Amino acid sequence: MKEIQGNPLHLKSLNHISLLCRSVEESISFYQDVLGFLPIRRPGSFDFDGAWLFGYGIGIHLLQAADPEQLPKKTEINPKDNHISFQCESMGAVEKMLKEMGIKHVRARVEEGGIYVDQLFFHDPDGFMIEICNCDNLPVIPLAGEMARSCSLVNFEILQQQQQNITPMVQQ
Repeated sequence: MKEIQGNPLHLKSLNHISLLCRSVEESISFYQDVLGFLPIRRPGSFDFDGAWLFGYGIGIHLLQAADPEQLPKKTEINPKDNHISFQCESMGAVEKMLKEMGIKHVRARVEEGGIYVDQLFFHDPDGFMIEICNCDNLPVIPLAGEMARSCSLVNFEILQQQQQNITPMVQQ
């Protein structure tokens, strides 16, 4: 298999995630009131119910399920399940708010070389899992190099530029 280097598809960023909902209205309230996303205009040509929200540089597209009762119902919070993760400024403040809102959550902690990452996992109204973490504590260390960076966007962009500068030399 040919080794793919750099950014072959010229990707820029994550644009949005789409989620099927039992109730678009209930999900709008969750993503707006709990996570701080803002409803935005969605194309009027769509012939199905839904809503678009935007925040933190990404969109969430909510789609009304044709048969809401057929959606799987998740009750157990499993950190190894599919989820989307958001970095936060204060894990203590997030956990306090989750408790005040009555949102059931699970705490986890990852340790790597003396560096700790705290995580909080909880479900949206349809059982899709959300993680809040201080993941930027953990460095991003490419498997093919020696450079270490944090998970911050700025450091990722620097890492990408460095890889693009190295890639042509490696292919020669």
